[in-house]
Amino acid sequence: MSARIWRATVVGGLAVASVAGAGTAVAQGRTPAATSGTSQVAQATANEYVVLATDASTVAAAEAAVQRAGGRVTRINTDVGLLTVESTNRAFVSAVRADASVEGVARNRPIGEAPVTAPARKDVEKLSAEERASAATARAASAAQVSAEPLADKQWDMKMIGATTDGSYAVNQGSHDVLVGIIDTGIDASHPDLAPNFNARLSRNFTTDIPLIDGDCALEPDHSCSDPANVDEGGHGSHVAGTVAAAINGVGVSGVAPGVQLVNLRAGQDSGFFFLEPTIDALTYAGRKGIDVVNMSFFTDPWLYNCADNPADSPEEQLEQRTIIKATQRAANFARDHGVTLVAALGNEHTDLGNPTTDSTSPDFPPNTERTRTVDNTCLDVPTETRGVISVSALGPSGKKADYSNYGTEQTDFSAPGGYFRDFFGTPQFRVIENLVLSSWPKNVAVEEGSVDPTTGQPLIPDVVANCTGATIDTCTYWRYLQGTSMASPHAAGVAALVVSAHGKKDRANGGLTLSPDKVEDIMRATATKTPCPVPPLVDYLNEGRDASFTALCQGTTNKNGFYGRGIVNALGAVS
Repeated sequence: MSARIWRATVVGGLAVASVAGAGTAVAQGRTPAATSGTSQVAQATANEYVVLATDASTVAAAEAAVQRAGGRVTRINTDVGLLTVESTNRAFVSAVRADASVEGVARNRPIGEAPVTAPARKDVEKLSAEERASAATARAASAAQVSAEPLADKQWDMKMIGATTDGSYAVNQGSHDVLVGIIDTGIDASHPDLAPNFNARLSRNFTTDIPLIDGDCALEPDHSCSDPANVDEGGHGSHVAGTVAAAINGVGVSGVAPGVQLVNLRAGQDSGFFFLEPTIDALTYAGRKGIDVVNMSFFTDPWLYNCADNPADSPEEQLEQRTIIKATQRAANFARDHGVTLVAALGNEHTDLGNPTTDSTSPDFPPNTERTRTVDNTCLDVPTETRGVISVSALGPSGKKADYSNYGTEQTDFSAPGGYFRDFFGTPQFRVIENLVLSSWPKNVAVEEGSVDPTTGQPLIPDVVANCTGATIDTCTYWRYLQGTSMASPHAAGVAALVVSAHGKKDRANGGLTLSPDKVEDIMRATATKTPCPVPPLVDYLNEGRDASFTALCQGTTNKNGFYGRGIVNALGAVS
């Protein structure tokens, strides 16, 4: 399976969601002094690295060390002490790592194929008092008479967790003072189900498209490698966003928390790669701007499992993986300390994360450099196994653990609907498209992937649902069936947003509401639907076309086990 986003598997010859990954923006803090290398042997092409200072007090010393090693600092995230560096020195890593001010070094995105500058951004705070009052009036009117959305009958996932017109929607649809950040491939702000809840002022794009992996920028709708913060050229992020907070507006589907705001924190490339520096910038930005919940349906490239001292890896590769672990932990700590509840997908390798044995997908960048290596439980899937992150496994409509979903008694915090369609061997009863999760899908992506007729707009595959009010594609809106732990995670993020909406207090620093991540998780744990291991606990998927490698052993108690964690997230319970 592909690395990167906990994203799409292939159904009907096209990609359907499962796992994924990436991003770039100017970090908070000072502009670095101009630096340049003088004494090192250079190579023809510059590479980009991230350098992690030992702590905040050594950032200046790390800058100086970078300069001595032949590097040029282009950006500094002072929240975690992460320096983005360009260098043409072949020996840059070995030269800079020896300095006492440097904690770690890792490769970042390639440079040279696309502009590295991003459009100017304006930092703006949350809604004004007048806007909040207007939104509250609209929500009150909506809550007084909640009717099902046109595609609600296809949303088995919302029924499973009680997010329905006679469930949580009738009690609390989520406050517009609550912000959910989507760290993903972007959000299509023009989609009718997403537009009412999209916060354009706080949304940011932390990435620049890379032609090597994302394709020719001239062929994109905006003809640019620097995309605005209101588009999604991958589709994955918009699908995730719709599950969290598609509005109740008489169009399409509704999300778990249809009244909260969505903030695009794009850190993923169109191709689904998530590199370290953009994800770190997105996390620290979320902390500084009062984001309440963040969803992360990806793993940080290029390593699926990050091992601190795996003998199968070179010293430079070990250093890179240690840097990813440490930098992500710092960013997660910063975000949590600023009130951000972090939610992540558990992954789609059908692996007990408490006992991983092999990794055949890493390193996945540059392309075609992956190899099979032995790993163990000291190796971490980041950010899923980062401390303080809520990790979510995926279930099918019956409540059974999806065959593809990772699991583990240490790692699984909660479970949620993710879809169940992983049969490629012709067993008809399991090839039911409605067993996947339906959510919003960008029109531009539907056209690019060839899933709709570019003239009439009519779907060409069953995975896509359309609402066309006329004879041309200009009148069409789309939704897509996908599956994966990428789809499970936003259900939990939506429930977390409901918890903040129902139980939060006034955020004096940023406006709106806030609630500590520990308290959010406590309430989610108390209200989750406790689910024991199946009997017998050893579950195979042989009758569903899977081989013995998918067989999974559920361990633990009803209160906490490897398949369901603390239980299936419960939207109605969270707001009652």
